[in-house]
Amino acid sequence: MAGYFPYQGAITETDKLNQLIIDGNIGKLFELNRLEKEIAKFLQSPKRNMMITGDKYYEGQHDILNRKRMIIGEGGKKVEAPHLPNNKRVDNQYANLVDQKVNYLLAKPFTIETENKQYEEALKQVLNKRFRRLLRNTGEDSFNHGITYLHPYYDESGKMQFKRFPGYEILPFWLDSDHTQLVSALRIYTVIDYEYDREIEVMKVDHYTINGIKHYIWENGRLKPDVVDHSNYLTIETEIENENGEPELNVEFMNWERLPLIPFKANNKEIPLIQRVKNLQDAYNKILSNFENHMDEDTHNTIIVLENYDGQNLGEFRSNLAQYGAVKVRSSEGSRGDVRTLEITVNKDNYESILKLFKKAITENGRGYDAKDERMSNSPNQMNIQSMYLDIDLDADMMETEYQAAMEELLWFINQDLANKEIGDFENEEVNIIFNRDILINESEVIENLSKSTDLSVETRVAQHPYVKDVQLELKRKKQEQQEQMNLMDNYDATFNKLNGGGANGQE
Repeated sequence: MAGYFPYQGAITETDKLNQLIIDGNIGKLFELNRLEKEIAKFLQSPKRNMMITGDKYYEGQHDILNRKRMIIGEGGKKVEAPHLPNNKRVDNQYANLVDQKVNYLLAKPFTIETENKQYEEALKQVLNKRFRRLLRNTGEDSFNHGITYLHPYYDESGKMQFKRFPGYEILPFWLDSDHTQLVSALRIYTVIDYEYDREIEVMKVDHYTINGIKHYIWENGRLKPDVVDHSNYLTIETEIENENGEPELNVEFMNWERLPLIPFKANNKEIPLIQRVKNLQDAYNKILSNFENHMDEDTHNTIIVLENYDGQNLGEFRSNLAQYGAVKVRSSEGSRGDVRTLEITVNKDNYESILKLFKKAITENGRGYDAKDERMSNSPNQMNIQSMYLDIDLDADMMETEYQAAMEELLWFINQDLANKEIGDFENEEVNIIFNRDILINESEVIENLSKSTDLSVETRVAQHPYVKDVQLELKRKKQEQQEQMNLMDNYDATFNKLNGGGANGQE
């Protein structure tokens, strides 16, 4: 098979070169060498390490958990002091910040706005509750990694689905410096395999191109083709008649016209959120852990000053003090023995003040909001609420811009799927995906303002109403109520006319 090297022990560069010459594809060698260099750089890159750090910190695996208590030892060198308390406390402000920002923009169902009702219903079948959950999780990855990807594919039943690829698995090759269009991309991931009865980890590399996926295995810093070295994105099965007029299954392998990897970015620079707040989160954990360490160091809260101690060493002194509650001192040659103490107190107010400052810094640098803000007390008006949400709105605006562009790319694949299934050709239809933010509002104030906005259409006012979740459903209910009232009035008029007419005939 072209481009495939059967594994028979170690493969030398000469073996690869000979195989490529036989296949007539000498250019593949240079392509592999280039990919190998790019993969090696990517695996060790600070950018990828920061993505992995974002995941770890979100899960609570912070650097404080690896901390050791150090003291100055002999010769002025730092040495570990295992006898000292070494509390490792994690107050995960970062995870709270991520959840806050993701839920703010993506927790509420988005609105599909288009004039074509058939198209709207078709989109709702694809962009359903399962997809909304996927999009929310994609947002989580976007903040932890700076960028994540969705891959459209078909499941076994032929239904279009979307698979999420974390940012640290994807090495993208962009067409432009603004990172708006992908040429190709490598997915680098680890799977569990078995070598006889031994479990081993195998690092796989999938090269996504416009012509399908090339499959490799990463081993000792080199790429070697996988057992199946190439696959296509689409498999089309149709039933045809053979030469004998009998039905026969025909299988065609096809590819998308675009690369089926859709980037979803948290911001245009693809910067993970952890990069903004990691040092502040580490300092917060350190202060919290140090406070508990000082509380545990009860024997060190008091410094004992000894004069003419009647013993061998300080270790013996501490043992006698703990066991008997007393020590022996001596007086000799005019020198009087004594035991005095210097008290050291730990001021918890200092720690609380510092923790409060760091918490505020994490919130501000991460562009979140403090739900316990003073502006939220005493029935705040809408202006106070909007002021509190200013920072998180800035980040949400940036993320929404990136997500709108990504959704436009995703809709292209959905439109192709709908056309292939003969549901309809919607490629030129206008559609807006509106992200409804989960913002705290003064509901009574909003409702009152909407009732006064008579110059706006009913649909616009309904869309902004805090109690309405599905605009079209609410409009349908409103129309149904109006129709029922009209029918009731018609029945009343008919009954009234009938009674009046009957009365007149009776008089005649």
